[in-house]
Amino acid sequence: MTFEARSPTPAGALAKFEHPDWTAGGEPRAHVALERLETLWFNTGTLCNITCVNCYIESSPRNDRLAYLTVDEVRRFLDEIAREGLGTREIGFTGGEPFMNPDILGMVGCALERGFEVLVLTNAMQPMQRPRVKAGLIALNERFGARLTLRVSLDHYTQALHDTERGARSWDVTLKGIDWLNANGFSFAIAGRTCWGESEAELRAGYARLIAERGWLVDPSNPMALVLFPEMDETADVPEITTRCWGLLEKRPSEMMCAASRMVIRRAGSDAATVVPCTLIAYEEAFEMGASLAQAALADGGMFRKGAVKLCHPHCSKFCVLGGGSCSVRD
Repeated sequence: MTFEARSPTPAGALAKFEHPDWTAGGEPRAHVALERLETLWFNTGTLCNITCVNCYIESSPRNDRLAYLTVDEVRRFLDEIAREGLGTREIGFTGGEPFMNPDILGMVGCALERGFEVLVLTNAMQPMQRPRVKAGLIALNERFGARLTLRVSLDHYTQALHDTERGARSWDVTLKGIDWLNANGFSFAIAGRTCWGESEAELRAGYARLIAERGWLVDPSNPMALVLFPEMDETADVPEITTRCWGLLEKRPSEMMCAASRMVIRRAGSDAATVVPCTLIAYEEAFEMGASLAQAALADGGMFRKGAVKLCHPHCSKFCVLGGGSCSVRD
């Protein structure tokens, strides 16, 4: 075993994910450098119209820990991308439920007008189905077509299990939203979960039956059209990722989500938005990288090494490295 430096503590002296540079086993912690900013995410706010049983960000009708972003804030970061020639191709909007944010159509339109591909994560329920929002989406779709994609959370291909996660009667409302997207020629994808004890083949077959029954233009065999996400549970006992793990797992740091993306958030009560590594780590202030993309690239100390992200969170291990998860709509 080759250590980058001598461990400051004996193995077992640390708790898991306690130290940014060393694991509980006394090995150097893995880190991932930003190789290219392919995707910039905006968390539009944590308010949501429903409360899911296992929402990774605990969104709900009362959770406003992340405030609504504005069009001006989004425009500032898009200006920086253009000014610095960062080559970003995709802008993602997540929440909470993005269609709760009153500026969502303006933010999406701003990104599309600048030539980006845009991905909006939604539950396709009442906030998206309001007449004003539907009219705005249709106008954007007519102008920009397939450069706008909506990815709808449908946790299982059966009503019983979907409603178990999202609440009674959520199934019918979500299907109504997907039917509307399909009927109006939108590019859309479906996001499911893998927590039900079924194999990937069984899940894809189940979704395929539902998709055929509804007549949706979605290819269930395409992992970008039907995305099956691993669960994220911060209380689960997951292994830490050491520098040795890349070779053991036959994976490369460049394959991780944080090698190609960053996310912008604004905390409730804050006057300024800030950059964090990804969509999964929004509440831990230790992961804040700065108020601009340039500052984020220089972040050093603590959870960062000259802009590289130290994999010091359970989500880094379970979702990204071991689960192979990615939030982008395209490879």
